[in-house]
Amino acid sequence: MRKIIVNIIIAVSVVTVVSSCGKDKDDLNAADDLLGLGGDTWERTPIDNWLYDSLVRPHNIQVKYKWDQSEFDVSKTLVPPDESKIIPVWSMLRQAWIQPYVDVLGLPFFNKYSPKLFVLSGDFSYNANGSITLGTAEGGRKIVLYGANHFLVRGMTGYTASRDSSFVKQFFLQTIHHEFGHILHQTIMYPIEFKRVNPGLFSGNNWINITDANARRDGFVTAYASSGYDDDFVETIAIMLIEGRAGFDALINRIPAGTSGNGTTQAQAQTYLRQKEALVVSYFRQAWNIDFYTLQARCRTALERFI
Repeated sequence: MRKIIVNIIIAVSVVTVVSSCGKDKDDLNAADDLLGLGGDTWERTPIDNWLYDSLVRPHNIQVKYKWDQSEFDVSKTLVPPDESKIIPVWSMLRQAWIQPYVDVLGLPFFNKYSPKLFVLSGDFSYNANGSITLGTAEGGRKIVLYGANHFLVRGMTGYTASRDSSFVKQFFLQTIHHEFGHILHQTIMYPIEFKRVNPGLFSGNNWINITDANARRDGFVTAYASSGYDDDFVETIAIMLIEGRAGFDALINRIPAGTSGNGTTQAQAQTYLRQKEALVVSYFRQAWNIDFYTLQARCRTALERFI
């Protein structure tokens, strides 16, 4: 059976210089009509107006949805996003990510630390190792989100809760909360104690061969969390915000009896996750002067309107 592994990759920006030989002056002037070089102008649409009013004006966040291959890995086969998905995707993200942070920490905080450019791809980005890239981030300022054409929430035709609620949580909100968590800890580092909870159990690059369920038996919220300290921290933030306090409790309580392949007992795994929960809560209180559980409740309540 083919296993699909989720992979959130922090991308490195690459600039490619292309030289042209044997072109006459007229041919070079024709470059003015190429996409991205002066010829790509559009009249503003209702989508553009909505994005401007909802994201650009209040938060200086730009969403790029018109197709530009230069924004993506040219070795991948991708498709443009369906324009009918743009407003639904961002309505959900605005209510379940932006607004809770604004409500709890204020508009100046969110606007200072939020990424300023989002690029949408209609399809997923598949990797040779069997993983799927959900999002790429460049310097905390630009995030690429994949799979927009598969987005469905409550009230949309074809929505199936058992299938689409997991997709919305994992492919959109988890990616966003993960990347925003990186921005926060790169601004103010998380407690060193977090790295000491279960240090001998990290899997490194082998995380792609581990299921989330097995990772939890070693005290990680997801398989990707076991890849390294920083990703463990931000994955813990993301899962706590998405699942809510009751959902996170249920995740811990579902860890089965017995021991993991690494010899971690059920009690140890549950203790590790509780220690990480406490350190996340402490970090948000000490570094940002907020009650994490208040933020968590707002994020989960907002999400429940869509799934």
